[in-house]
Order: sequence, then C-alpha cells, then structure tokens
Amino acid sequence: MKYQRDPKRIRDALGKKVQFLLGDMACVYGGMLAGCSFFAGYPITPASEVAEGAARLFPRIGATYIQMEDEIGSIAALIGAAWGGAKSMTATSGPGFSLMMENYGYAVMTETPCVIVNVQRTGPSTGQPTLGAQGDMMQCRWGTHGDIEALALAPSTVQECLDFTIEAFNLSEKYRNPACVMTDGEVGHLRERIIIPEEQDLEIIDRVPAIIDKKKFIPFMNSQTIKNCKIPDFPTFGTGYHTYVTGLTHNEKGFPATDKQPDHERLVKRITEKITNDASKLVMVEKLNLDDADIAFVTYGATARPAESAMEIGRKNRYKVGVLRLKLVWPFPEKEIVKLAKQVDKIIVPEMNLGQIVHPVREYAGGNCEVISAPKIGGEMHHPAEIYKYLEGK
Repeated sequence: MKYQRDPKRIRDALGKKVQFLLGDMACVYGGMLAGCSFFAGYPITPASEVAEGAARLFPRIGATYIQMEDEIGSIAALIGAAWGGAKSMTATSGPGFSLMMENYGYAVMTETPCVIVNVQRTGPSTGQPTLGAQGDMMQCRWGTHGDIEALALAPSTVQECLDFTIEAFNLSEKYRNPACVMTDGEVGHLRERIIIPEEQDLEIIDRVPAIIDKKKFIPFMNSQTIKNCKIPDFPTFGTGYHTYVTGLTHNEKGFPATDKQPDHERLVKRITEKITNDASKLVMVEKLNLDDADIAFVTYGATARPAESAMEIGRKNRYKVGVLRLKLVWPFPEKEIVKLAKQVDKIIVPEMNLGQIVHPVREYAGGNCEVISAPKIGGEMHHPAEIYKYLEGK
C-alpha cells in the first residue's frame, strides 16, 4: 500500500506541540513532518537514537523502518526506496558515513533524492565513538570520487535539527540530489525546548510525478514541463515509464555511454549546474553584529554556540566583533565570504576539527583580510574563552 502523508496521524504520533527533546529525535520528527515514509539504518553512536526513534515512531504513521546489516546496505535501501516512490532517510556517524560514500556518489549520478543525517563524532577510524566533532564537513562535499555538488545543512540547535531535516528533504526533492544534515554528537545529544510547527506553517516540497507522454519520455533530458530546467522529471518505478538507472555515465535515454567524452561532460555539468546555477537562492546564513564589525567569527553547527558567547564577551571588551553562521554549508556561500572579507580585518573560523571549512573561507576571502583557524579536537566543544583569546591575538 502506497504511503500517504496524514498530518493528523503524524501529530498524534509526535505528541505535544512544545517538548523538551533530544537533537537526534528532532531529526526523526523533521523526517516525519516532511513526509518521509522509509528509514533504513544501522545503529552507530552518537546517531543511534535517530534509528531508535524512527523504529518506534514510523510504524505509528504507516511508514517503514528497516534495520540493515550495515551502512552500505542502508544507503542502498534508501536509493531503492526513493525509486519506488518513497521519501527516504538514514542516519549515521563517521565510520558509517565513510562506508556510504560509494552509494552517495551513485545517488548523485542517478539523481536520487534521499536524506542522510550525519551525527558527527571524532576520528579517524573508530575514534571516540560517543563524543562530538565536525570532522566530516569536507567528506560530504569531496568524499565520493568524481565531480559532484553537495547539499548540506549544519544545525546549531535542537529546533534546527527538526527544521533543517525538513529543509533537507525539500532540497533533495527539488534538486533530485542527496542532502545531508551535518549535525554532531554535541547537538545530537543535547536536549532543548522545541516547538513542532503547525501544519499550515510547514513548507514541504513533494515529489512531482512525471506527466510526459510515456511514449515520448526520455529519462534524463531536461524537463519538458519546465522550460530551461536542468532537473529531469522523476519517473518512479511502477508508474509505467521505461527508464534505465545506472551509475555509469549515461546519455539522455539513460543508456550507458562510457566511452564518449561529450556525453560525460554534458551529464556531469548538468547534475552539478542544477545546484550551482541556483547558488544565490541557496544562501542560508545568520548574521550577528556584523554592521560595524572589523572582526568576524565564521562558524557553523555546535561551535556557533560558544562563538556567539565569545562575541558577546568581545563586545563588552570593546572589540567590534560579529558572527556569520553558516546554516547551509554546501553549496558554500561564496559571495557572503567575499563581501565579509572586504569589510573586516580578520576572520576567525572556530571548528571541532583541525581546520576544514577554514579552507574555502580563506579561498574566497582572497587575501582581503586575515583568516585564522581556531581548531579544537578530542570530543570537547570550545569554551567561549578559548575562542575569545583569538580576538586578543593569542
């Protein structure tokens, strides 16, 4: 039986409008509200509560939960479910995310919408399994081989875990591309007050069924229903359309075309440009006290919280410091960094890694200002004082 999103049934399953909730569970709530009907996953700390929550709640709304044998099987199941017509999601952490990379690239190449929640932990390898980090930020952009564009959000609060999971589904469905919610062990295991949005306040992008005449349908040509669009109609299996789905380089008809350079260039440029061409529409940032700032923290995820406290301490000590928080990290908000670098003398990038997002910040700052990495690893968040010291040049 095909899943039908039932707002009342979802609300009944979620319970009270205002709750004191775990970040991982907020991702489950966001998936349910977005209309997710299929979850496949494998337990891994600190993301296990996402799978546990989905196992408990999805059956209550008629959605499907399946525990797979590993993370490779999990993302493979997501892709199959998406082609069967489902909105699908999984959750994992560092080692599991690494295992997903081959099929992550396959989802990009086959233009399969799905959502991956990555509750990041320290690494490399097994690392510190229960402790948070931000070490996978480059992996979600560059981890799979070949040329891709990534969609990745970084929540800083439990409320954003819910909201950004909904947004990840919207972006995934709109662009026919996997989307990542790059949370971390700190926010994933944090409990905060959340408000479940009212049905009328939700903005949900649902999959648009292919409507082209089945005899004239060409699977991977630009949509014939939207002029100049680089996103083809999505003919899910069982709807009567004939399409060949392959991770090989393919032509517009979906058939392998692995030995022809123009076919590959045309395909890969289209699946990347459908996102990059909309880069100006995809900027999601928060700006705090930047109007008069001559120093700025550029931050994201859990680290934004102590960075904001460090900004407040700095302001009290007469430093003109502000914060630019990246909500959508990929595609990277290039123009925001270019503009900021021309305004301030110094950009400080605190991260729970040895320096990842600092590299594109430095690239787009283009030498217009000093860019300083403020790293911390080992499973602990920065203390505000540790970030504040960079204002003093220590």
